[in-house]
Amino acid sequence: MIAVVRAEDFYTPPPELPADIWADVPVAERVWRWVEYRLQRRLTPPEGFLIGEEAWAAINHNRWVADCTCGSAQVVSPADQRMACTECGRGWVLLVFPADVAAVEAALVDDEPHLRNWVNPEAPAPAPPPPPPPPKGRPIPGGTP
Repeated sequence: MIAVVRAEDFYTPPPELPADIWADVPVAERVWRWVEYRLQRRLTPPEGFLIGEEAWAAINHNRWVADCTCGSAQVVSPADQRMACTECGRGWVLLVFPADVAAVEAALVDDEPHLRNWVNPEAPAPAPPPPPPPPKGRPIPGGTP
């Protein structure tokens, strides 16, 4: 059986480093080490939580993920239920996982891993996309302004 992927399984050190070198790094902060290594630039995780803000965990193609308000996303874990965005720098927010993570994962076990998807039915509906910008250029004669 292939388990649903969590942050602690996804954000691992590169092969040339000892496998346990990030063992003392909290699970939610390993994404910062992972991105630092791959982008070859120093990143500093934010301090403190954004009070009253949360993100909803979902399973997407067999990975626990959560979306940032900027449109980015990252693999997350029920073992450390927080996230901070490495793209926009949004601070730490609490993650909302289902009450019974194991039951959700078990319900998907018969599906092929790439077909394993789940969204919390209690999660708010996504915001509609913004309207398209007005066309650029000169007005067309006889057209509306």
